[in-house]
Amino acid sequence: MWSGQDKVWVHYVKHIIAADINSAALLGIYIRQMSLTKAYIQYLEVIDLQKYKVVKDKLKVRKALRDRADMPFVFVVCKN
Repeated sequence: MWSGQDKVWVHYVKHIIAADINSAALLGIYIRQMSLTKAYIQYLEVIDLQKYKVVKDKLKVRKALRDRADMPFVFVVCKN
């Protein structure tokens, strides 16, 4: 893949592991953008075993993450 070049993976701030500083900066910007816009919510489901239901709607998932994420038997799972 790197045709004989030796690459060293470096651990940067906020648990970013990359081969060089440019890749780490790009990944950091992407992670920050996703956390600000919460664009990842459409790929999540919330399984609430206390209420016996699976929440799939994007707006309801956002509300469940805000209100019920710290409760026992409430699980956040990825759709794929």
